[in-house]
Amino acid sequence: MNNLINKQILEKLAVLAKIEIKKENKEKLLADLGEILNHFQELQNVNIGDIEPLNGGTNLINISRNDENKDVNKEISNDDLIGQFQENKNGFLKIPPVFE
Repeated sequence: MNNLINKQILEKLAVLAKIEIKKENKEKLLADLGEILNHFQELQNVNIGDIEPLNGGTNLINISRNDENKDVNKEISNDDLIGQFQENKNGFLKIPPVFE
């Protein structure tokens, strides 16, 4: 079993998380959490000194086709947009009430 977690710590974590852990599940949960913590300890030992940090994104390029629809970038005027609604008044859109 891992030295980083024991029954007392598990019980405190359960109280903080507001969960109830059944007695028959405590041993399995302790073993599982111990394995997870061991993985994190292994990751702390990985040498990352020669790795440059990423600053967002990648150098990959999009190989998908270009959008051939000419209307995609077409700007829509306010008059065209307002014309799509059944009713409008003084440039405001009138919609049916949500609650009667």
